[in-house]
Amino acid sequence: MCNACIIEGAKHHMLSRRSLFSGAAMAGAASVAAGLSAGIIGAKPALAEASGRVVDLTHTYDSTFPTFDGKPGILMEPDKIFDKDGYQLYKLTIFEHTGTHIDTPLHFSADGTSVDELEVGNLIAPLCIIDITAKARDDANATVEAEDIEAWIAAHGEIPEGACVAMNSGWTAKIGQPDWRNDAAGNLAFPGFGKSATDLLQQTKAASIGVDTMSLDPGNSADFAVHYSWLPSGRFGIEGLANLESLPPKGATVFIGAPKHRGGTGGPARVIAVL
Repeated sequence: MCNACIIEGAKHHMLSRRSLFSGAAMAGAASVAAGLSAGIIGAKPALAEASGRVVDLTHTYDSTFPTFDGKPGILMEPDKIFDKDGYQLYKLTIFEHTGTHIDTPLHFSADGTSVDELEVGNLIAPLCIIDITAKARDDANATVEAEDIEAWIAAHGEIPEGACVAMNSGWTAKIGQPDWRNDAAGNLAFPGFGKSATDLLQQTKAASIGVDTMSLDPGNSADFAVHYSWLPSGRFGIEGLANLESLPPKGATVFIGAPKHRGGTGGPARVIAVL
């Protein structure tokens, strides 16, 4: 067989394989799309419009990162050292609700959904950002209320199905400072959601809420009303988000890298937005 024939045959084979893979990919995408849960279907328009800009919504996490009870959220103990063992390995001791992390229904109920049972479709979601930075400048315990949700809807349309509705209070700018967690008197003080807002969101098809502080409820909350109403409703929350101020109110898609330890009430998560 001549060299030219071999070359032409190879080209034909490659083109055929490309067509096969292209067709398979299209068929696979169609199949996946047909079987996706409501959460992913709700995210599709945002994914289709993505420009490729990626924003990390996760804080870097170590034993100095502020926690609700003041105890270190993560401890790293060397188990293998490169100079001695030829590779490196750490033993981690982690408290679930520290750093940028997930709150599941099981966190505030006796038998709610655990972190490994979260609907995977709701871990990819349209991101709706409610900006309360003006309120938070005057009140460290400012809250997202129903009127803030209504104003967002009036400006941007209905809350998409499967959405993650996140509060931007400007608290990311305070990270590393004492007032990210406490006021001058040492009391917990930071913004959160008010129950009027989450009661309204329960009437939508939103799947999760998020905050750029350490709790879904504000720092001065005495009853954790949002935790006790939003989470047992079957929805989840994300606490300690970063960099929300760098995103628009609407149009980004959030990818929530929830942990998957069986029976977990939540845990540290890698959260990324694509715009």
